[in-house]
Amino acid sequence: MICYMLWLAACCLLLLYSVRFRSGWSHGNGPRSYPVIGCLVDFYKNRWRLLDWYTELLAASPTQTIVVDRLGARRTVVTANPVNVEHILKSNFGNYPKGKPFTDILGDLLGTGIFNVDGELWYAQRKLVSHEFSARALRELEFAVLEDEARERLVPALGLAAARGDVVDMQDLLRRFSFDVICRVSLGVDPGCLDPALPAPRLAAAFDAAAGIIARRGAAPVAAVWKAKRALDVGSERQLREEIAVIHEAVMDLIHIRKKECGLRVNGGDGRRSDLLSRMIECGYPDEAIRDMVISFIMAGRDTTSSALTWFFWLLTRHRDVEREVLREITGGGASHAAAGGQGKMRALHAALCETMRLYPPVAWDSKHAAAGDVLPDGTRVERGDRVTYFQYGMGRMESIWGADAGEFSLRRWLSIIPEENAAPAPPAAVAGLSPFKYPVFQAGPRTCLGKEMAFVQMKFVASTVLRRFELVPVDEGRVPVFLPLMTAHMGDGLNVTVRSRSGEHVASAASSGN
Repeated sequence: MICYMLWLAACCLLLLYSVRFRSGWSHGNGPRSYPVIGCLVDFYKNRWRLLDWYTELLAASPTQTIVVDRLGARRTVVTANPVNVEHILKSNFGNYPKGKPFTDILGDLLGTGIFNVDGELWYAQRKLVSHEFSARALRELEFAVLEDEARERLVPALGLAAARGDVVDMQDLLRRFSFDVICRVSLGVDPGCLDPALPAPRLAAAFDAAAGIIARRGAAPVAAVWKAKRALDVGSERQLREEIAVIHEAVMDLIHIRKKECGLRVNGGDGRRSDLLSRMIECGYPDEAIRDMVISFIMAGRDTTSSALTWFFWLLTRHRDVEREVLREITGGGASHAAAGGQGKMRALHAALCETMRLYPPVAWDSKHAAAGDVLPDGTRVERGDRVTYFQYGMGRMESIWGADAGEFSLRRWLSIIPEENAAPAPPAAVAGLSPFKYPVFQAGPRTCLGKEMAFVQMKFVASTVLRRFELVPVDEGRVPVFLPLMTAHMGDGLNVTVRSRSGEHVASAASSGN
């Protein structure tokens, strides 16, 4: 009887999986799947090249959508179809929250911060932060911090490398620069990551370690493994708990110090601060809510701009004609011109940054989890609880979106749609030159990135500051770096370059050559 029951259960399981996988293939797209194990075989074969594998599958799909179903993982719908992306991020926004599987991964670090919540809690934070990000004081603080950090640290570091002939890892340099900037803007404190006279700050190391472990959580084939390690407080999960404790303690200490400063101002002091932490304290939010929101913004801002800039500088070394075009534009205006953030200004630089992020987006993919069953506009069936992923990396390579030259680095596709210098301001949806659902690098719909304009200001400022003064030459000019899709994408093994100073004559020569 026991054997019979086991046999019956096995048959039911096989039938269930067979029906499930047949329904997953109802649109005829996706990797080869088998009963019970799903596409585990092909997934394992391509585990070191998932991005390119998914891109190939999506390009071959008539709908640019695939279903990935494998043993031990949640059924996943992956799409590079802009119509589907608009449906997920806007038209049926309420049915596609981040969901518990996502918030479980990030919850220990981000708590109830804006990037890790849904529903009313998300909406309330979005409303508050949207107001703060539009405040003139915060924008002025960002630009002042950028100027100071570049003048006192970034330019001297590159100048010293040029004088000595040292090799510099631009990815590491830009990450440390970005961490200093985001901490000064968000927390009102200077960690000094780029200051050679100071030891490496413990807070920066804690963020690095925590981000790496959480990225491995998200990439784990079976979530039960890291959850068991967390429950037992062993291995990487124990380290994560310790790193998060460092981060939480540092931010809470700052909150308490800043509250005392606010009390002194009430009693006759002055010198109102403009950083995000101080402004949230003044709004009367609880300490833990402030902590979670500030940590969320540090995590969002610390690596995204540095990732984009790393690939930007590498691409310019491969396309010196584009570098000359950008340099001509930069040398035609001052630094404030480069960082003013006007969409009609610095067209070539803006186009080069957009093109960089098309091919190498700081976030390779983003996932939601279906609250209820649905059918996407292309006919793909979505079940309740499915992971639904829109795939920025693959979308940037779809000929159906960008044409036959989708794999090439070209400013022309952007310069034809970015407004001229004196043209009327473009509507928000056209800031990048086309529908955000075709180019969801900054998300789209209600969750569009609030820091988008600030990110462009920082990227334009850094790019113009570096290119005006220095030429970067890769140590290995023939190397094609590996794109690593962690929490924020990284360049495998960094970007090692030698630095050459540009004199005034060399700048003019470099900018004019090729005319």
